[in-house]
Amino acid sequence: MRLVLLGAPGSGKGTQAARLKEYLNVPHISTGELLRAAVATGTPLGLQAKEVMEAGGLVSDDVVLGMLEERLLKPDTGNGFILDGYPRNLAQANALAELLKKLGQPIDIAVQLDVDTELLVDRLAGRAMAEGRADDSPESVRKRLGVYESQTAPVVDYYRSLGTLAHLNGVGTLDEVFTRITEALAGTPEVG
Repeated sequence: MRLVLLGAPGSGKGTQAARLKEYLNVPHISTGELLRAAVATGTPLGLQAKEVMEAGGLVSDDVVLGMLEERLLKPDTGNGFILDGYPRNLAQANALAELLKKLGQPIDIAVQLDVDTELLVDRLAGRAMAEGRADDSPESVRKRLGVYESQTAPVVDYYRSLGTLAHLNGVGTLDEVFTRITEALAGTPEVG
């Protein structure tokens, strides 16, 4: 099973990805974690990324895609993988499709977890307080969510056009949301 998890910050992607990793017995691949690991271990792509980050820039899609390719070539992805946090925009979705075509590992399904903006603001504010972060005011969270929505709406449409999108309600208990996802993976999405 090759799965892309889509959803705004605070939608529960990371939590559900951890559960799905065990359920599907495939690796959970977070591009953020790949980037941090590559920088920490000093790989060629990691050194390139570190230089950009230290200069205050954003790591290019090409560098991130290169790290993703290196990760997808590891043997543990032979039975599939869960992508969390990538692709974030249409250019990344197209680049990912080309990479996966080259590797012979097309995406089986993209799952979009929908959560109301105000609930996301509450979740992120609570998470920020728990982690001692002062930069997640409701206003800044709403702005980040607006940017996320404008960038990822085309990605959702992209997977919808391919017929691989399951658009799911991301509100409920962890078990309720997990059940919706597993039903979608079985081919009977419970859209709510």
